[in-house]
Amino acid sequence: MLMGVILASCSVTKPYEQPGIKTSKLFRGQQTTDSTTLASLPWRQMFPDTVLQGLIERALANNLDLKIAVARMQAAEANVLQSKLAFYPTLSTNAGFTLSKSSSAQLRALNIKNAESGSNTVSTTSIPTIKQYSLTASTSWEADVWGKLRSTKRAYVAAYLQSEAYRRAVQTQLIANIANGYYALMAYDRQLKITLETVENRKTDVETMKALKEGAVVTGADVVQSEANRYAAEVTLPDIRQNIRQTENSLSLLLAMPPDSIPRMQLDTVLSSSPLQTGLPAQLLSNRPDVQEAEYSFRNTFELTNVARTYFYPALTITGTGGFATANTLTGFFAGTFYGSLISGLTQPIFNQGINRQRLNRAQAAQAEAYYTYQATLLTAGQEVSNALYSYQMAVDKANTRQQQLAALQKAVSYTKELLKYTANTNYTDVLTAEQNLLATQLNGVNDRLQQLQATVTLYRALGGGWR
Repeated sequence: MLMGVILASCSVTKPYEQPGIKTSKLFRGQQTTDSTTLASLPWRQMFPDTVLQGLIERALANNLDLKIAVARMQAAEANVLQSKLAFYPTLSTNAGFTLSKSSSAQLRALNIKNAESGSNTVSTTSIPTIKQYSLTASTSWEADVWGKLRSTKRAYVAAYLQSEAYRRAVQTQLIANIANGYYALMAYDRQLKITLETVENRKTDVETMKALKEGAVVTGADVVQSEANRYAAEVTLPDIRQNIRQTENSLSLLLAMPPDSIPRMQLDTVLSSSPLQTGLPAQLLSNRPDVQEAEYSFRNTFELTNVARTYFYPALTITGTGGFATANTLTGFFAGTFYGSLISGLTQPIFNQGINRQRLNRAQAAQAEAYYTYQATLLTAGQEVSNALYSYQMAVDKANTRQQQLAALQKAVSYTKELLKYTANTNYTDVLTAEQNLLATQLNGVNDRLQQLQATVTLYRALGGGWR
């Protein structure tokens, strides 16, 4: 019979198996067989800038989202310990004192009953007071016949691992946000410097145009256009400064400090990235914390479904109660006053099968939801890797073309300014157009460099780097 119970227990709960999901084509256009990946690099090696490293260290120590994730881990760890303790019997003790005294009406009724039955009556002139002292202990233990407690423990373990993966996901995202914000600040600084230099150059142009007007080379309209050209560059300065301030405030929030200035290097000091190695798509399962978090969530719901199945079967419990009790005196409290009971029984649900069925349906629906979330998370990971790779490549392509465009525009500005001095065939509109195009190209070149840096950071996070 014992063997039958064991076999029945095995069929109630099911062993967990990792969901089989295809990963071979997650990276669009990437058919590499090299398992080397950026994700294996520690973040200090990925970001050698010592100023950036200091900001990341401060964020890892103080960021509030990361502290929330750690607190979530601690709560999940407590649940795991609690599920382990459920295998042991419970024990509680109670020390009691009872003082009771009957009313005269109760005694009269009792006397009438005793008289009718021929028993002795109790005097109602002196109603006795009864004092009762007791010291009892009770224990209860549920045998894990169907695996409910074991499945519950495994579910809590999966929840703990899920919370730990969530903490790592928060850390990878935090490091990426710090690096992206840091590079954005350096890009804004570079754009501010370019614009300030342009404004100074255009101030010189205005003075040059005034001198040319006095020599009757240009008209007053050209002078006014040169002034407008100067202001067109100068008016963009507040927007750049606002971008710097807002980015500094965002980074301050990540560092868990009031809004303040952020130290940084110059954009020109950032070294070119090493080759972007993605590794194999299947490595996302072991590198991406959010993918692991989604799988642990599925595992948690899988075990909770096992728990829901056990409610259809009888529960075997053993309870025991024992203690000492005396009346009206504490003398000889432990002498011959012990009493106790031991009860075991099977509780089989009969009329609550509907509740159990809905409990199982709810658990299975949650399991299906977690499975689809796991699939979606993995597909999203592949999409992010593909997008980051393409964004980086497009930034490199633009940067190469932009350098050629920049060189051509610098010559165009220089030539048109010279021609303006010596020939009437060139007017200031040509100079104006060339200068505006040059400034736009210089600023866009900075954006190209920023896109390249941020694409590298995004790829590093998308591959699962930053938590080692």
